[in-house]
Amino acid sequence: MKVIIDASNVAHYGKGKEGSPRLDNVLKSIEALKALGYEPYTIADASLRHEIDKKEEFNKLLEDEKIVQVPSGTTADHFILKIAEEEEAKILSNDIFREYNDEFKDIASRRIPYSVKSGEIIIGTSSKPKKIKNILQKISTQCLNEFEKKGMDPYRHKKSKKLSGIAIAKEAIDRITKSKEEGIDSKLEDIFMKIPLFDKVMNMVEDAEKTSDFIVFVLVSPRDYKDAVRYAGNIAVTVGDRLKLDHAPLVAIRNDLFTKPGTFELNILYSDEVKEESKYNVNITINDHDYAFVKKNSRNIASTVAARIGTWKFPIVSVKPSMLLEKPGQFEIILEKVEN
Repeated sequence: MKVIIDASNVAHYGKGKEGSPRLDNVLKSIEALKALGYEPYTIADASLRHEIDKKEEFNKLLEDEKIVQVPSGTTADHFILKIAEEEEAKILSNDIFREYNDEFKDIASRRIPYSVKSGEIIIGTSSKPKKIKNILQKISTQCLNEFEKKGMDPYRHKKSKKLSGIAIAKEAIDRITKSKEEGIDSKLEDIFMKIPLFDKVMNMVEDAEKTSDFIVFVLVSPRDYKDAVRYAGNIAVTVGDRLKLDHAPLVAIRNDLFTKPGTFELNILYSDEVKEESKYNVNITINDHDYAFVKKNSRNIASTVAARIGTWKFPIVSVKPSMLLEKPGQFEIILEKVEN
């Protein structure tokens, strides 16, 4: 990955009131970034050549184009931010560029801070992107809206609980038990509103025919997916045993972009309601700025949509960039009917 070095900011680090900017800071930052596998690209403002401590060496670096000087009449900070956006690069700088927050989104996730210790440059870590999470959620929401327009009712309940295997099993058992106590004619709240399961549950109480033809979709953050998969078998057995079902329910773990890390949600459907595959695939057209990240996370979008509309297989999610969508955050979604 390319990292633009804000040479003026780096050179001025620790110079003191009377000191000159230090070329060694810049050179050491170049070496530190290379050692971490980055591709450094150094940009300096026009005034630095007059202030730097080692002027001849600095000017030679400019002549050899190893350091690039900002064009005359151009604001260095804006120039650096613009190049970083166009090149999808990071920026090594302790300047937070506050005055440019309206024009350049999520600068904190692009900027890499640094420090100097015993004369050596210590490379820090940039903040986690804020807008990235938001755009994935916005795309998923729009997908669900489009599916709803096509007559497919998505699960939208948001009542996250702390994630653990026993918590998931208890939640499913408690909801079913509550529905039995209230009776099958009352409107069921929360995630069970659309499950035609409870007449069968009442029959179980009367020792009549027993069945467990339902699927428990466990919705978790992508960060928790591997841990949740380990719980699946025990959850199915626990629910089946506690409710005295002839067949344990099928438990499916799904990445869900709406679920916070460390929590879970449940979308439980009677098996007749679960579709083998989606009737529609999802075509996303997006701006160049967000294209790479959204494409990388297209499977998480597909998983979120599948779990929320109750399909076993994921819809195909295709992502392509468009020059007509100029601003970060812009996207369009079209559902494409699957031909049987």
